[in-house]
Amino acid sequence: MSTQLAPMPSSQFTASAESALPARYVRFGSFHLDLRKEELLKDGTRVKLQGKVYQALLALLEKPGEVVTREALRMRLWPSDTHVNYDANVNTTVNKLRQVLGDSPDQPVFVDTIPRKGYSFVAKIEYLDQPAPQQNQEPEEKSSAAEEMVFRESKSSLLRAALSSRWFTAGVISLVLAGMLFGAALMLYSHRAI
Repeated sequence: MSTQLAPMPSSQFTASAESALPARYVRFGSFHLDLRKEELLKDGTRVKLQGKVYQALLALLEKPGEVVTREALRMRLWPSDTHVNYDANVNTTVNKLRQVLGDSPDQPVFVDTIPRKGYSFVAKIEYLDQPAPQQNQEPEEKSSAAEEMVFRESKSSLLRAALSSRWFTAGVISLVLAGMLFGAALMLYSHRAI
């Protein structure tokens, strides 16, 4: 059963298994986030998330549709006694999150930039009590066949490119000439030996 929920206070939205969460899984787009395992899945396949990127995702998911200020992200990701370039690190972390989600700042599906303020999570969020059902294995098999076809095409195009290359042609002519000279030398040597 899935339900659309309003934002939760951050004290309730932690990844700790002991927390009283309304649901263990968060779904948005083709992604599922397991809050207890701190694991992000895309179509059932695990996606690697660095710690700061995961924390940024949680901060945005806590307030879907609202602005999460750059300062709020900075305070959440780096303690006050940490000495780093916060602006650059916030930008880098959000860009890494977008990269993991396959999102674009120009046409955001998940993370929208609010100029001079911060970021907003704009995708629909659902909380689930159970993990989403696994996708059919057929698309994987089809993608495997497609990958093999692409490999064959690239292999044949590489061969075509090599054959049309001037260097390849010069190399073949050199080998043929070397073979002819070697054959002529063998013939000459065999006639002298007689």
